Amino acid sequence: MPYLPCILQHLPGINSGWELSPCHHQIRKVDYILVYHYKKSSAGKTLARRAQHNDASLRSTKQDQPLPGKGVQLEMGESEPHMDYHEDDKRFRREEYEGNLVEAGLELERDEDTKIHGIGFVKIHAPWNVLCREAEFLKLKMPTKKMYQINQTHGLLKKINSVIQKITEPIQPKVAEHKPQTVKRLSYPFSREKEISRKDDEVRLSNLEIINNYYVFIFQGITSLLANGVYSAAYPLHDPSPFSFLSVFQLLCEEWASYGVFYKYQPIDLVRKYFGEKIGLYFAWLGVYTQMLIPASIVGIIVFLYGCATVDENIPSMEMCDQRNNITMCPLCDKTCSYWKMSSACATARASHLFDNPATVFFSVFMALWAATFMEHWKRKQMRLNYRWDLTGFEEEEDHPRAEYEAKVLEKSLRKEHKHKETDKEKLTWKDRFPAYLTNFVSIIFMVGLTFAIVFGVIIYRISTAAALAISSTPSGRSSVRVTVTATAVIINLVVIIILDEVYGCIARWLTQIEVPKTDKNFEERLIFKAFLLKFVNAYTPIFYVAFFKGRFVGRPGDYVYIFHSFRMEECAPGGCLMELCIQLSIIMLGKQLIQNNLFEIGIPKMKKFIRYLKLKRRRSLDHEEHMKKKQRYEVDYNLEPFAGLTPEYMEMIIQFGFVTLFVASFPLAPLFALLNNIIEIRLDAKKFVTELRRPVAVRAKDIGKWILLLYPCLFIPGLMAFVISFTSDFIPRLVYLYMYSENGTMHGFVNHTLSSFNVSDFQAGTAPNDPLDLVLFCRYKDYREPPWSENKYDISKDFWAVLAARLAFVIVFQNLVMFMSEFVDWIIPDIPKDISQQIHKEKVLMVEVFMREEQGKLQMLETWKDKDKKKGENCNNHSPRLSRSRSGSLSSCHSYPLDV
Repeated sequence: MPYLPCILQHLPGINSGWELSPCHHQIRKVDYILVYHYKKSSAGKTLARRAQHNDASLRSTKQDQPLPGKGVQLEMGESEPHMDYHEDDKRFRREEYEGNLVEAGLELERDEDTKIHGIGFVKIHAPWNVLCREAEFLKLKMPTKKMYQINQTHGLLKKINSVIQKITEPIQPKVAEHKPQTVKRLSYPFSREKEISRKDDEVRLSNLEIINNYYVFIFQGITSLLANGVYSAAYPLHDPSPFSFLSVFQLLCEEWASYGVFYKYQPIDLVRKYFGEKIGLYFAWLGVYTQMLIPASIVGIIVFLYGCATVDENIPSMEMCDQRNNITMCPLCDKTCSYWKMSSACATARASHLFDNPATVFFSVFMALWAATFMEHWKRKQMRLNYRWDLTGFEEEEDHPRAEYEAKVLEKSLRKEHKHKETDKEKLTWKDRFPAYLTNFVSIIFMVGLTFAIVFGVIIYRISTAAALAISSTPSGRSSVRVTVTATAVIINLVVIIILDEVYGCIARWLTQIEVPKTDKNFEERLIFKAFLLKFVNAYTPIFYVAFFKGRFVGRPGDYVYIFHSFRMEECAPGGCLMELCIQLSIIMLGKQLIQNNLFEIGIPKMKKFIRYLKLKRRRSLDHEEHMKKKQRYEVDYNLEPFAGLTPEYMEMIIQFGFVTLFVASFPLAPLFALLNNIIEIRLDAKKFVTELRRPVAVRAKDIGKWILLLYPCLFIPGLMAFVISFTSDFIPRLVYLYMYSENGTMHGFVNHTLSSFNVSDFQAGTAPNDPLDLVLFCRYKDYREPPWSENKYDISKDFWAVLAARLAFVIVFQNLVMFMSEFVDWIIPDIPKDISQQIHKEKVLMVEVFMREEQGKLQMLETWKDKDKKKGENCNNHSPRLSRSRSGSLSSCHSYPLDV
């Protein structure tokens, strides 16, 4: 076909993953790329150009011929007698490894005449027979000729589904894979011998399963070579195919990795087809989580609007804002602080009601049930995806040992063989890892202690700053002390959290590396545990302090608790600490999402890309000839960031899930901000995977792994929410006052009931205000204590014990009620949808029928062969009886023919 090259030159993207074979008879796909560094001499360019002319005559399918471009490197080695020993060793190891790939049936071709100076590429193509062999080895399920009908809903459910489909049609992605299917092909593990695999599945096999195959017969040895610098990178290519108007890559760019389609569903099947099941499950989980945030956001907005609508009717805040009450409060610090009026905290009290109202309790119950429903919904969605992706019978096989583990085992065996002359197979025991375990334990304790120390330092900052601002002579400055101190302290906490998050991530990876886990799966599990522990403590310690410790160990006027005998413990506002907890949670959550999750994910890759561009521009200015070359697809992909795993992506979502569920009683708008963030996050991650990262090696998986275990602590959400409502807000004290102490059944007098009195003459020496007011004889403070005119003055009153008993009773009732309702939700919603279980059973029955028919066909064919053989035997007896008697062996061999068959 002499016109084929001309056609290919005009096809878009022909230099991005497809190439002509050296014989120009067919087009081969560049399935995988190995990258290495080499020292390029001045004569290397002419040699490379000379080798490029001879590439057509060099084929890698024969073991006795060098790879295309390999002769170039040898000539260069001859022209450089002072070649570095390490470079020579790397070249030898590359040749050995590439020879093994050729023996495995792969086709290789080297390209050193590229636009990137000093970088060589090895292009790998897997022929169809190699794909079939590896697909059979991996037991990949492939569609058969047999098709069966998928069970459809009937009656009212069918009408409801049709209405939903029509309503959601504008937000469905325009891809064929996302359309509802009524029939499904029967799938069975691929076999070259059985006649159940269709010929047109070649396209599907070469698109997705080829990458899975590479994981077996390429990645067994490439990890150690990458670690030792023999190769600098190894990756499959992004595949903008030139042979279709809308390839998978182009569809993903248009229908997934675009901010303009933020309102649409994700084409999950297309993501799985291009990136594999593991990444497909991550985006499916993120999509389900984002969808489930919609009802939570709506209810949270309703709760917030209820607080806004009833703020003017809230009697406690009205009493606090009423200046006629003229309640004088005790100083917030010693000496420098003066007495202050409760009405100055009016704005804080009114703002607290927006989040601390009776609807908050309902919202807490709703969110606990929401978390349980989300878990069950994801299990069902995951099972549907397993059925759709033919993973119902998939079992993960044991991973191959990591290169670092094998190196340690080899080092141990050599050392033991040198001492005891034993050659038994060695493995690393806990004794070998004990120094690493000890280092892990000490390091984690140190980092947790560091986090606590930083939070303690922020507490000291809050106390000292509050004392400094209280000296201000302006009333407006004094009234805004709490808000100013809280906001600045939270911003400091946010900056520290963001910095420590990055530091703890690097330290967790280093601690996991020194443990030398055996497989990549073990490495990932240990890394997840360490990173989650450190980042959880880092993100939630300031919030736990405000929710459960602030204002609990203050003491009372005249007998305050001091830190280092000079800093007085800080108190909660008269309206409680819930408003401060809301500020803390909102700033940390929004700051982490905006700065760490979005700006870092966008800014850092852009910055790295810009730095690489400057370096390449500097190199190109030195070599104008290389700059004029047309860039190939594998050169473009080499400039992308390597894929670092899904751990950072899952981690930020798990931490966000904790913000949404654990302390949602203090910030009902948390689900709304999480929803807005996730809408952007999905498209941001999609764009990053398609345009900013090298294409990762597809990995089969049937679930999201250990990350699901980190979601199960949501079972403890009811208890934590109950403690927040009981001990952080004033919900329980208001109920106790309403039903036990109120004279008219209203909340009038509640503020006065929660305040105790203190005689200013009982201040300790040196702690009274420097500018005392002559008319102040008593000041008020928030606590349940006996008045100074009582016999047991300043002792804890009976009201305190009544409120404490009510708080504990509420915790017990709330936790058990919500736990029972969550268990009921778990019991009533099955993990496997009924229609999916029926389809799986139906598929098994159909598969048995297919094989029974196949066996019957084989028996009929065998019977036909036997009948034909009998007729041949009768013909032999009739036409040559003498020969048959004299040569009985010949006749017996004739009858033995069917046995041979």
